[in-house]
Amino acid sequence: MKLVFASNNKNKIREIQSILNGSIQLLSLEDIGCLEDIPETANTIEGNAILKADYVTEKYGYDCFADDTGLEVHALNGEPGVYSARYAGEQKNADDNMNKLLEALKDEQNRNAQFKTVIALNLNGKQHLFTGIAKGEITLNKTGNQGFGYDPIFKPENYGETFAELPLETKNKIGHRGKATQQLIDFLNSIK
Repeated sequence: MKLVFASNNKNKIREIQSILNGSIQLLSLEDIGCLEDIPETANTIEGNAILKADYVTEKYGYDCFADDTGLEVHALNGEPGVYSARYAGEQKNADDNMNKLLEALKDEQNRNAQFKTVIALNLNGKQHLFTGIAKGEITLNKTGNQGFGYDPIFKPENYGETFAELPLETKNKIGHRGKATQQLIDFLNSIK
C-alpha cells in the first residue's frame, strides 16, 4: 500500500518510517511535488492534522495521512499546545522554544506535561483520527542529542532519561507519535 505522509519534516518522516518498518510505502510531500507549506491555522492539534490531510487529498488527489503534535504543560494550562513549533516565534527554532519554556517554568514545582499526537488519515473517501499521548515531565535542563523539538527537556513517565537520550526504538515504543502510528498500522491491517 502507498500512502502520502503530509510532511517534509525529515526527522518525522524517518521516525514514522522506522515505526512502519516497510509495511507501507511512504511518500513525502516532496515525492508528490507539493513544495508549499501547508497552512496550519486551526486552534487545535486535531484541527491542524485534518487541515494538512485534507489539503493533500483535495489538491493532489492522494490517500494520505498527516499528523500534528503539541506539548501540553500542566502548569501553563496546556501551553504551548497547538503552538508548540512556534512557541518562541515564527522562526520555529527548537532551542528558542525550549529556552522560553524552561524560563516560563523556572519557579514552578509542577512540571507535569504530555506530548499529544493526532494523525488524520484520509482513505477511500473517509477520514479516521488516531491519538497518541506520552505523559512525563519537563526537566530543569536540556540533556541528550537524539530526537528533535522538545525531546531534550521531556522525560517520559517511568524513565530516568529524556526522549533525546533514549534510543529511537524505545522512543517509538513509548512515545506519542509511535502510539498514534501503531493505531494507524493496526487500522490499516484490519481493513486489508
